[in-house]
Amino acid sequence: MKVKSKINLRKLGSLILGSVLLFSVLTVEVWAADLSALLSLSAGAAEVIDSIDKLTMEEVTELATLDDEEEAKEAEKYNIVMARVSKYMNVRELPDSNSKRVGYLYADCGGTILEKGDGWTKIQSGNLVGWASNDYLVFGEAAYNLAQEVGILHATVEVNGLRMRKEPNTECGVWKTLEKGEVMQAIREHTTDEWVAVEYEGELGYLSAEYVSTEFVVDHGETLEDIKEREQRERREKQKRIAKEGAGYIGTTDEMLLAALIQCEAANQPYEGQVAVGAVVMNRVKCEAYPDTIAGVIYASGQFTPAKTGKVERLALNGVKESCLQAARAAMAGETTVGSAMHFRRVGKREGIIIGDHVFW
Repeated sequence: MKVKSKINLRKLGSLILGSVLLFSVLTVEVWAADLSALLSLSAGAAEVIDSIDKLTMEEVTELATLDDEEEAKEAEKYNIVMARVSKYMNVRELPDSNSKRVGYLYADCGGTILEKGDGWTKIQSGNLVGWASNDYLVFGEAAYNLAQEVGILHATVEVNGLRMRKEPNTECGVWKTLEKGEVMQAIREHTTDEWVAVEYEGELGYLSAEYVSTEFVVDHGETLEDIKEREQRERREKQKRIAKEGAGYIGTTDEMLLAALIQCEAANQPYEGQVAVGAVVMNRVKCEAYPDTIAGVIYASGQFTPAKTGKVERLALNGVKESCLQAARAAMAGETTVGSAMHFRRVGKREGIIIGDHVFW
C-alpha cells in the first residue's frame, strides 16, 4: 500500500531523489527497510510510516515538487457542495426540518462547506448561510466536476483602454476598447498564458492576460432578503422602460429584455442560434428550479455575464437588432430549436445540440 500523506512523501521524496540521481536510473523501487536507513540520515526528518511497497521515480518526482500552496488548492477544490435537485431546496437556520427557512438553493447552485453534521451540512452560497439536508447535496469530486460543468469563468479588465482583439495577437483587428472593471465571460478552451479568450456577441475576442484577472463563478442560492431585493429590482427596471417608451410599452418590456440578452450572447450567430438562446431562458422560466419570470432568470446570479455587467439593461433601453427582437418574440411564443435545453456554452468538450458556435443541453 502506498503512503497516503503527501506531506510525508514530499519530505521522503526529496531524500530519495538526491540518492537515486547519483546512479542516473529512471525508476527506483524502494523497500521499507531501505527507507528506514535513508530516513535515519536526516535527523528529525523521519516520521512514522506504517507500510510502503514500491515507489516509482515518476511518483517520487511529482511528490517532491509539490508545495504547500498546491496541497491547499487540492484540498480546497473538494470543499464545495452542489445542489442535487430538479427544482429547489430549503436552507434552514438550524439542522432541523422544522427550523426557520433562511433561503433557497436551486438546481446547479453551489457553495462551500462550513460544517458537516448528522444528515445536515452547514453551507455558504453567496449571501446564504445555513443548514441543508445531505439528501439533496452532492459532495467531493462529484460536486467539483458538476461545478466545472455548469460554472462560468469571468474575466475582469484591470486597466482602462484595453483593446479586445479579433485574434490572439497585436497585429489583428480590434472588436472594441474596454474600460477598467468590465466583466466578460472567458472561454477556457481558447485561453492561453498570454491571451484570455472571451465571448463577444457570439464571437471570440482576445484580451492580453497581463491586464485581466479571472474568477470561476458558480450560481449561488438566495436568502429571503435576496429574493425580495431581486423582485424589487425587476419592478424598477420595468418602470424605467415604461417611462422611456410610454404606458403602451408594458407588454413588451420582457420581450426587449430577452432580445437584449440574445444580442449580448449571440448577435453574430445564425438566427436559429439566437432563437435557441431565447428558448433556454424560456425553458428556465417554465422550470421550478429557476425564477418564474424572464427578468428573474436573466438576472439570476452567476448565469448570464452581460446581465451582471449592466450591458443587457443598456441595450434594452437603447434598442436591439431586429433579428434578436424577432428571435425573442419567437421564443416567447414557444418556438425552440433546442428542445428543452436549459444551458449553453461555447462549443468545446460538452456534448449537446450544436448551432453555430454554441452547444446547447
